[in-house]
Amino acid sequence: MKLSRRMFLLSGATVGGGLIIGLQLNDKPPIPNSRQGSFQPNAWLQILNDGQVIFQCDKAEMGQGILTGLATIIAEELDFEPLQMHSEFAGIHADFRNSDFRLQLTGGSTSIKTSWATLRHAGATARAMLIAAAAQQWRVSATSLHTEPGTVINPVTGESLSYAELADSASKLAPPSQVNYKLAQDYRWIGKSCQRLDTVDKVNGNARFGIDVIQHNLKTAVVIRCPHFGGTLKSYDSKAAAGLTGNIQLKEIHSGLAVVGDSYWQARKAANQLSNSMSWNKGPLAGVCNASIEAAQLQILQQADDDIIAHKQGQLDNALLIAGDDKKIVDVIYKVGYFHHSPMEPQNASAIFHQHSGQMKIWAPSQSPDISQQVAAHFTGLDRDAIEVVTTLMGGGFGRRGYVDFVGEAAAIAKAFPDQAIKLIWSREDDMQHDYYRPASSHKLSAALDNNNRLLGWQHSIVSNSILNGFGVNMFSTLLPAWVPGKLAQGIGRKASTMLAERDKSMAEGALPEYDIPHTHIGANFYDCGIPTGFWRSVGHSYTGFVKESMMDEMAHLANSDPMAFRLQQLQHNPRLKACLNRVKALSDWDNPKPGTFRGVACHMSFNSYVAQVVELIDDNGQAKINNIFCTADVGLVINPDIVGDQLTSGIIYGLSAALKPQVNIEDGRVTGSNFHDMPVLRMNESPDMHISLIDSTEDPSGVGEIAVPPIAAALANALFGFNGLRQRQLPLSMSGKTS
Repeated sequence: MKLSRRMFLLSGATVGGGLIIGLQLNDKPPIPNSRQGSFQPNAWLQILNDGQVIFQCDKAEMGQGILTGLATIIAEELDFEPLQMHSEFAGIHADFRNSDFRLQLTGGSTSIKTSWATLRHAGATARAMLIAAAAQQWRVSATSLHTEPGTVINPVTGESLSYAELADSASKLAPPSQVNYKLAQDYRWIGKSCQRLDTVDKVNGNARFGIDVIQHNLKTAVVIRCPHFGGTLKSYDSKAAAGLTGNIQLKEIHSGLAVVGDSYWQARKAANQLSNSMSWNKGPLAGVCNASIEAAQLQILQQADDDIIAHKQGQLDNALLIAGDDKKIVDVIYKVGYFHHSPMEPQNASAIFHQHSGQMKIWAPSQSPDISQQVAAHFTGLDRDAIEVVTTLMGGGFGRRGYVDFVGEAAAIAKAFPDQAIKLIWSREDDMQHDYYRPASSHKLSAALDNNNRLLGWQHSIVSNSILNGFGVNMFSTLLPAWVPGKLAQGIGRKASTMLAERDKSMAEGALPEYDIPHTHIGANFYDCGIPTGFWRSVGHSYTGFVKESMMDEMAHLANSDPMAFRLQQLQHNPRLKACLNRVKALSDWDNPKPGTFRGVACHMSFNSYVAQVVELIDDNGQAKINNIFCTADVGLVINPDIVGDQLTSGIIYGLSAALKPQVNIEDGRVTGSNFHDMPVLRMNESPDMHISLIDSTEDPSGVGEIAVPPIAAALANALFGFNGLRQRQLPLSMSGKTS
């Protein structure tokens, strides 16, 4: 059984942090945003007697379409038109915790997967209670009735009652112990390309992102942070901002110097002037650079054994020895650097602290409202229960908004300016230089063929940082009950995260090949140089997918085999991935390449989903140009094909940015780049034509948002090998011309 990142976090919290889970209490507060007198059979659904149906979405909408997807699931079983639902983001409540994390967290491509059964049951329960209420009123058997969208029908008499008319009487009934779900052939909306619920508001400007929050007499804050990771403020000249119009106020907080003004531009201009007067203690990372990090990782790879064994099978040493004698072995090193998140909406949060009541309200584009609450409590000294967190729409997340340092800053500033609404806004430069980056990693691989040119052995050793190293502190402290004092909670969280980071198998997630290989060894080594790292779209899969599938091409080349055929012949025990490869083979017309094209293939399984991709290149005046990308995916039952297709396209573009653009450059313990001019992402004119095909499946829905990222760099690298004859084992990839 493979140990996923989410299951590792869960089991780690249970085993390594048994105290945390054991201290949780079962008492639940009232469900937030409940309307008095509504029919509310569960936390997600309310039906009012005026006909309004309210869906409380417990996941964050970051552009991935989850608001529509989840509403479609519950609406299908309720039998109610999704577009007619009123959807709102849920407040903090135990019922809304993600079952994979035990936190109210959106991430890990878990939203549909973990909500599928829950929301089906919620919708079906409400529908059964409405039918029971109608049956009671008509004095007939509930089994004789059925529903049309929003209405219960008596087929014998032709009578009907709307959900609005039944809401009051249904609210007086006990939920049934068992419910019947719709059959797939009866679905009205699941599997259809229905309109997104948030499209109209985003087009007409009614949608409210975090950066759109407006409160009475709002002040805007920016923070000047030490450019060196781990550094601290030494001194500054407060008079450096003198002479600017408006009221500028300064406040030192935990992360730097907060500058508060009447507008963003006013605060930013003052911050720019103040920056010239500031001096910093560089901190523990002074002198650290990309070269020193890479050298340290490579030195660790030279050690004899891996610190963490993620997977071991067979007698690998003997297999490699035999293959080495026959010269059927490849030993290589792969390297992947840091990469930034770059969501279109920079980090921001708004907050107000009401001194008389001791209550704080925060508006945050956060992937985790309960972690936001805990972090705000830590930096203000307030009780968690005194802090209300309102989740807003987000202009992209990609894992970055699971780290809520910006919420802690906004809360700290608001606490220092009581009864004053504060909006904190990061600049693009702030976002680029103070990110939680995709970890840099180094990889040592050895793979061998048998006498039939089939894979015999595979060894993969990885050096990387653990996502628990940064995220775990806030995660574990949030898992503790609210009555645990803030400093103690942070201390327990820090101890638990450090302990688990050093044995985190998820650093090697996705490294075990899906192919039929008798002898395998996958190991990891924890290395932390102090650069902040964290969840980045597809996390460990983002680098293991590139390394593993590039190595597969190297082995196909050694076997003198077609890369597609080489993969297919070794997937006898993985029929779903094999089906994806066969589909993308047909989609790309692999066996009939167009003249002047160069193609590469890669496939990968992540988040319980399967993806295969083909990249097609052409020669553009001596440079490789991506002409077409073909992608096939098996994500189980598809809720909305358009949204799945959009997410696959988005993942490919995101993965291409990390494959083609410069990695984050570290010098003297700081990031040297500052904006898109020197830390670019893929632009519209660079995005190729894409051809997406989905596998029909009756399996439960699985992850979508991240699954297209892992194989794309490898598919491109493999195509480039055909184009220029160079085997590229480090990102970013070069699109330079042929060598022959």
